[in-house]
Amino acid sequence: MPHSLFDTLQTFPIGRKKGKFYSLPQLGKALDVDLSKLPVSLRVVLEAVLRNYDGERITKKHVRQLATWKPKAKRTEEIPFVVARVVLQDFTGVPLLADIAAMRSVAQRQGKDPKRIEPLVPVDLVVDHSVMIDYYGTPDALDLNMKVEFQRNRERYQFMKWGMQAFKTFGVVPPGFGIVHQVNLEHLARGVHRDANDVYYPDTLVGTDSHTTMINGIGVVGWGVGGIEAEASMLGQPLYMLTPDVVGVELKGQLRGGVTATDLVLTLTELLRRNKVVGKFVEFCGPGTSSLSVTDRATIGNMAPEYGATMGFFPVDDRTIEYFQGTGRSKDEIDALRAYFKAQGMYGIPNAGDIKYSQLLTLDLSTVAPSLAGPKRPQDRIELGSVKSRFIELYSEKSTSGFSQPPEKLTQPVRTSSGIELHNGDILIAAITSCTNTSNPSVLLAAGLLAKKAVEAGLKVAPHIKTSLAPGSRVVTDYLRKTGLLPYLEQLGFDVAAYGCTTCIGNAGDLAPDFNAAILENDLVCAAVLSGNRNFEARIHPNIKANFLASPPLVVAYALAGTMLRDLMSEPIGRGKNGDVWIGDIWPSSEEVLALLPTAMNPEVFRGNYAEIRTNPGELWKNIEGGEGDVYTWPKSTYIAEPPFFTGFSMQPSSVEPVRNARVLAIFGDSITTDHISPAGSIKENSPAGKWLLSHGIMKQDFNSYGSRRGNHEIMMRGTFANVRIKNLMIPPNPDGSRFEGGETIHQPSGERLSIYDAAMKYVTEGTSTVVIAGEEYGSGSSRDWAAKGTQLLGVKAVIARSFERIHRSNLVGMGVLPLQFKGDDSAASLGLNGTETFDISGLENGIKPQQDVTLTIRRTDGSVQQIPMLLRIDTATEVDYYLHGGILPYVLRGLLAE
Repeated sequence: MPHSLFDTLQTFPIGRKKGKFYSLPQLGKALDVDLSKLPVSLRVVLEAVLRNYDGERITKKHVRQLATWKPKAKRTEEIPFVVARVVLQDFTGVPLLADIAAMRSVAQRQGKDPKRIEPLVPVDLVVDHSVMIDYYGTPDALDLNMKVEFQRNRERYQFMKWGMQAFKTFGVVPPGFGIVHQVNLEHLARGVHRDANDVYYPDTLVGTDSHTTMINGIGVVGWGVGGIEAEASMLGQPLYMLTPDVVGVELKGQLRGGVTATDLVLTLTELLRRNKVVGKFVEFCGPGTSSLSVTDRATIGNMAPEYGATMGFFPVDDRTIEYFQGTGRSKDEIDALRAYFKAQGMYGIPNAGDIKYSQLLTLDLSTVAPSLAGPKRPQDRIELGSVKSRFIELYSEKSTSGFSQPPEKLTQPVRTSSGIELHNGDILIAAITSCTNTSNPSVLLAAGLLAKKAVEAGLKVAPHIKTSLAPGSRVVTDYLRKTGLLPYLEQLGFDVAAYGCTTCIGNAGDLAPDFNAAILENDLVCAAVLSGNRNFEARIHPNIKANFLASPPLVVAYALAGTMLRDLMSEPIGRGKNGDVWIGDIWPSSEEVLALLPTAMNPEVFRGNYAEIRTNPGELWKNIEGGEGDVYTWPKSTYIAEPPFFTGFSMQPSSVEPVRNARVLAIFGDSITTDHISPAGSIKENSPAGKWLLSHGIMKQDFNSYGSRRGNHEIMMRGTFANVRIKNLMIPPNPDGSRFEGGETIHQPSGERLSIYDAAMKYVTEGTSTVVIAGEEYGSGSSRDWAAKGTQLLGVKAVIARSFERIHRSNLVGMGVLPLQFKGDDSAASLGLNGTETFDISGLENGIKPQQDVTLTIRRTDGSVQQIPMLLRIDTATEVDYYLHGGILPYVLRGLLAE
């Protein structure tokens, strides 16, 4: 039965009916605290803490601590947050399912009931990351790409189907329905839930994709975690986190005509990165926020990982209700959503002065200008009129953002073997893709209108540019067709090629072989323009060095221009049937877009589309045969293998061994992303993973991608630190002073140059521990648990960095790897580290405390010894337990099997 801590279990009216809820206003009275001043996002978390109070895992102290949150207090307290549900995408969901299946195998071997391992909250896996743009620019591209997808991924899909029958609370949205975040926004999100005791509570979740934060646009508290944390949440564990700072962002004014939601989010990403919101909640307030549509809000929430925040949260208001109505939710659901948030005093966008925030930032929407971001990071915004000049600067600039090329090479053409002339700055991929923008009708309609005007003006896209349209939902195609805009996009090569996360995740498909050869032989800096959220090095395509994020209409515009070396503000976009055409001639007005928006919100279309998940999932999916039984049989496969994380498992954890005489596996600079650590894209033949696949009879054309093979640890550990653009500072510079790119290192003390994987295995064989050393923002980017899993399987005992991104730090602890942070101005450079040293880590021998100091002892080849203090980034008491158990997975498994 429900508890009634502080007499908070109350009733609230839903029309003529009543529902039960845990009343935050009543909690405020009981504690004599004005909770109306608490950020709305924290109040949603507080409700979950209050409702799940059990006196053991969640105590009165936890409830009181969060209710009395102070905006600027030192963050030492942890919140046990129990979420309502978990959402997965297939790249991250398959290894998670493999881990859960392996837990059942362990249970069976231990003589326990395998069914003890069962998700305790609903879990939805959306298959959206496996389709590639192999075919494009033709009416049958969608059909052909899906057929190839099913051929490549049959073994993975069979495994998912086994999971559907083995676990009661595990559901799958088959391929071809859309991107996980748009499906989540349009269909899976419920607003409020009701339990068996008729208690209503807010929708909350974690997801195994960092862009889970898109759901923040409809007032749902949720964010991305690694699969490691998601598994714990699935299996009933609270998600433990330090009480966060909450940064308020007051939006004022309105966007100017011609300025898109994409331009706004790129501006906010730049602003919030500059103000260092990493690991914080961001909550939007003010009159400008109230004026934004839900889809604009979702675009901003989506990019929270790019500005570094845990969330980018928008409270529930009338716009939220309108969105739920437009997307076909039932009247009962909508009535309950409105009534619940009003009863909790959480309905409506607050003004900046209504809430006590840790910090308040302000942005006037009227100052936002058309922009792109790139060429290597989403926070590097460039206003449209400066793109050409900035590209020219970066071409020869010797910086982390630059390309270090001789200036005189910039304009030299290169002819490919097929006779096409390529230049630096040429656009070879133009993709309308990714959840950020393909969920927003305003920017997609703008792209369609621009295409219409361009076609009517006689403009064309060069046929060698790889153009694609991958909507986040089939609903998008419906409204583009009904508005008559889809044919114009198709005439420019933007045929619907997939419903899924394609170019943005690295599934752009390959370029023509002669293009690859010309780029590599001449070191060309060619470009991709995409409406995505990520443009990290080698993510889009290993041979395309300059990648720019842009709104869908700007993607079309740049495809027409064909090069980054044309200033679209001062030069014509191209030559049409009546002469030069300027961007102003074809750019749609806000009024034109607004006139078409009602077409995009048809409740019957949404209901009909998502009903087909069960009634008509497609013949390709129906023909997949899944296994049966409660325990997976682990057939021989290069896609799915039983993970080694439970090898030698016992009910008692082993003691933690001290780190002594460790060698450096690699030294990295700043902004090493999870893409650098664990790439998702193509597998090279001469890489350790490629060689392994070839040795197992897999031909190059069947390699698929690292992302699709995340269910096999043999591939993933070989892919760790294998990104073609990663720069290990232990490798001597090239003759021209530039840094070598690729996953290689120097084995010590032999001095042998090896792949990082081969060197790691050699150290493991020798019984030598290893560490990784890095700069600022280590592990930024996707919530990629294999970046931590692979690190652990390579034998790395500690990662020593200037700073960590939130999810990756947590994942390292979850895999039993120590995250250590340099203090003050210390760094690899300031300490003169070159990889020939050995290291001891001391201070943990007599027990571990969160965020304690440890000592790093550095022994150099000249015999000198140096000791420096470091900050242990195991942040909470629960994380200490995870580390002592060898990681979160064995910790949770021991708890489940001990019951």
